[in-house]
Amino acid sequence: MKTFTIAIISALTACAAATPASAQLVLEANGARADGEWGGELGAGYSFGAGGFRLTPAAGVFLYQGDNDRYYEDGNGGNTRCRDSRNGQYAKSSNCDNTAVKPYGRVEATYSIPLAATIGAGVRIGDDVRPYGTVALPLAPTLSLKGNAGPHYFALGLRVGL
Repeated sequence: MKTFTIAIISALTACAAATPASAQLVLEANGARADGEWGGELGAGYSFGAGGFRLTPAAGVFLYQGDNDRYYEDGNGGNTRCRDSRNGQYAKSSNCDNTAVKPYGRVEATYSIPLAATIGAGVRIGDDVRPYGTVALPLAPTLSLKGNAGPHYFALGLRVGL
């Protein structure tokens, strides 16, 4: 535990000494299992650091299928229309879109091994606070395949640094 604490303090010190030129905007799109649901994450963050260490605070939205069963699509002669199950009346088509959205935030501390991988740890704040490990493999100079895994949280997707 002492070695882990020293490593985190070293990473934070290196990030604090970072110049603005070493900072970058990052965008992510992931398929994820979070907050007990399968869905997708779309997020943006600001990554800064030095000497291979980076700190990335980020925010985004988790999109998943909601549990509003009141509205349904009814097929009538090849045409589908949205209906309200409580009264059988036609409803706006947008009511049948059962997409739910939850905001989340997270912070990651990582170390990059040049041309190999980026490894680290993070904390995701959604319905609950979830710690996780992260690994990113470079696909192109600014594009990486990234995976996160922790208790009750998994994500796999693409990360772009701008």
